[in-house]
Amino acid sequence: MSRKVIITCAVTGAIHTPSMSKALPVTPEEIADAAVGAAEAGAAIVHLHARNPETGQPDQSPEAFAPFLKIIKQRTNAVVNLTTGGSPTMKVDERVRPAAVYKPEVASLNMGSMNFAFFGMLNRFKTFKHEWERKHVENKDIVFRNTFADIEYVLSTLSGSGTRFEFECYDTAHLYNLKYFLDQGLVKAPLFIQTVFGLQGGTGAHPEDVLHMKRTADRLFGDQYVWSVLGAGRNQLPIAAMAAAMGGNIRVGLEDSLWAAPGRMAESNAEQVRLARKICEGLGLDVATPDEAREILHLKGGDTLQV
Repeated sequence: MSRKVIITCAVTGAIHTPSMSKALPVTPEEIADAAVGAAEAGAAIVHLHARNPETGQPDQSPEAFAPFLKIIKQRTNAVVNLTTGGSPTMKVDERVRPAAVYKPEVASLNMGSMNFAFFGMLNRFKTFKHEWERKHVENKDIVFRNTFADIEYVLSTLSGSGTRFEFECYDTAHLYNLKYFLDQGLVKAPLFIQTVFGLQGGTGAHPEDVLHMKRTADRLFGDQYVWSVLGAGRNQLPIAAMAAAMGGNIRVGLEDSLWAAPGRMAESNAEQVRLARKICEGLGLDVATPDEAREILHLKGGDTLQV
């Protein structure tokens, strides 16, 4: 079971904007269809954000999540992972509300504050349909706040729900932050650790960066964690291939990258999942089903989602 590769698909996120790709899901119907399509392609977990259906702007109100959560629960057995990261400019009490209301099997949790930047995308994307998009992308003054108090707030808010966490670690310091919470008994094994590579403000995407994060996690957590990787932009599939070969799990999706190959945008989230699955199968590895992912991560079950 431990060599079953869990594929997570993050279908929309809060970084890319609608003008960047026609494939980016915006409306509840599009988000639901993207999640179901990703699950059918082989994703065991779907990681979800919400957007304003008219403008595509990130929306962290629980009401924005309800329409697509109901459809996803009806149409697929995939594990639902709700963001508590929201958008980097949101405060933690806003970011945690959807997970607090719907009590998913998994919620993401960012493990440290950091500079957070995506203005480099202006080198490729020049025109935008909505006024908010350019301001969002060109902002060089974002500090994504995830203090020890913020992290404790999320943990305590969700402590009675049975929700487990995808711990997003953008730097080695975030791994040490997680070790602190483990030592304090505020989180429990198995830890589902998502190491993030190639985002400006976080660690790089060189193979040595991947090895360093993996070695650090091994030293801090031993056999108490399940490792997964997220490569931003063009790094998505190379990082996925490295991790799969090293015994890790994979996250793909249009939240993290709009691309399927050099110079070619992905047509859908499902296409990226199929590419990740092809990597795994090429290495002789099996892809985990949702129920196998539940067993590996000790999850409470899909019927517990409160929609």
